[in-house]
Amino acid sequence: MNPRVLLLLLLALTGLLGGCHDRPPDALRFGLQSAPLSLDPRYASDAASVRINRLLYRRLVEFDARARPIPGIAHWTELDPTHYRFTLGDAGRRFHDGSRLTARDVKATYDFILDPANASPHRSALTLIARITAPDPDTVDFFLNRPDALFPTYLVIGIVPARLIAAGHGFEHAPIGSGPCALIDWPEESRLRLRRLSDSVIIEFLRVADPTVRVLKLLRGEIDMIQNDLPSELVHYLAQRRGITVQRRRGSTFSYLGFNLRDPALAQPGVRRAIAYAIDRNTIIHTLFSDAARPAEALLPPEHWAGNPLLQAYRYDPPRARALLAAAGYSRQHPLQLTYTISNDPFRLRLATVLQSQLAATGIEVRLQSYDWGTFFGDIKAGRFQLYSLSWVGIQTPDIFRYAYHSHSIPPEGANRGHYNDALTDRLIEQAEIASDPAEQAGLYRTLQAHLLATLPVVPLWYEDQVFASRADIVGYTLNPDGDYDGLLQTRRRPVADVSKP
Repeated sequence: MNPRVLLLLLLALTGLLGGCHDRPPDALRFGLQSAPLSLDPRYASDAASVRINRLLYRRLVEFDARARPIPGIAHWTELDPTHYRFTLGDAGRRFHDGSRLTARDVKATYDFILDPANASPHRSALTLIARITAPDPDTVDFFLNRPDALFPTYLVIGIVPARLIAAGHGFEHAPIGSGPCALIDWPEESRLRLRRLSDSVIIEFLRVADPTVRVLKLLRGEIDMIQNDLPSELVHYLAQRRGITVQRRRGSTFSYLGFNLRDPALAQPGVRRAIAYAIDRNTIIHTLFSDAARPAEALLPPEHWAGNPLLQAYRYDPPRARALLAAAGYSRQHPLQLTYTISNDPFRLRLATVLQSQLAATGIEVRLQSYDWGTFFGDIKAGRFQLYSLSWVGIQTPDIFRYAYHSHSIPPEGANRGHYNDALTDRLIEQAEIASDPAEQAGLYRTLQAHLLATLPVVPLWYEDQVFASRADIVGYTLNPDGDYDGLLQTRRRPVADVSKP
């Protein structure tokens, strides 16, 4: 979009915006593209929920900058390859209702997830746990049914109180954790307020689905911060605005095009490869993202300790795509017709339109079908799609491969939404999980990623950069590669008298 046209649009829309929500004057207001779906860490799987839950709950294990596990509220000892002992420390052990977090709460949280009747989407990554004991209030023992050197990295679910689990408490809308923030209220879907416990600062999350309106609200002071989900024109516009600060950094959020492999056409590997060759990723990255993304060949970025920097990309090759389609029985007279399910976010719609055009150039007719975020995500989890686009956010460890691609991880057991079923993939995942040598394990995961690129359960698209924009009086926010909201724990509003200082 031409910047001059964009400016006129912004000025025109300014008059359409209403006033601010009633709010405490010192609240830090964070604009979201979509609201969280659940504040229960045992069920949360969408990006907004996972990121906000990190502020509400404590976890046994955290990660360092290289995605290696480090102690969260517990440190651990491997007593033998199938027995891990976690010892709770002193920090982060007071729930927001005043009760103390103990080993019983840890056991109850993970026992709940492991119970198939509860249909937790996180269960598939934890089925190697045979049993859990809590010999004393500070000690939790995990006994495994098979060795897995990565096991501590799986224990990243927020801990909830055992007595509230037993009472059937609704954590999805009334979270009780022991994290650095506590819920104040969630009076409507589009408005959520937390209190930062260290200093009682209020953090308010406001859903503003339209990116242009989100930017306008930032400019008008109705919100203080926004992160990601912005077209490049708006990012450039904000970077030039006085009184607005923009941060960028390379990200690890993995975007992909997913397939329903139960569909007769998409079950054919040649058709999936044709689609991969029909997509001009470099042009999309340059024109729609203004180069604020990089091509992806695998779920893990190449700099990850288990990433594969040697993968060969599917280059843009329309003639080869047409040849593969012809071999599968499709032609100009009998084109491949597909439905592409997407959210109604304006930028994602625009991106989908470009992909639709590129696929049409090779003879694939694509009909776009868009819904609000909740309906869209529900359809994807239920398998009601042919094509869809989503992103994996916050991925730290390669256990994601079991969750996303193992044949036993069909929803609700996991996130193998396309019903990918491949014996070699299952075998490589299982071999990597039991490998005791880190170098051997990394090698197996690199082989797995090469195989996934060859078989294409999804088409890897790109890793989007992380972008954060705030008003000039907002300081202290750190933008992380995985796009989490942990920076809000240090963010503050600079006093008005200091805003003009360098």
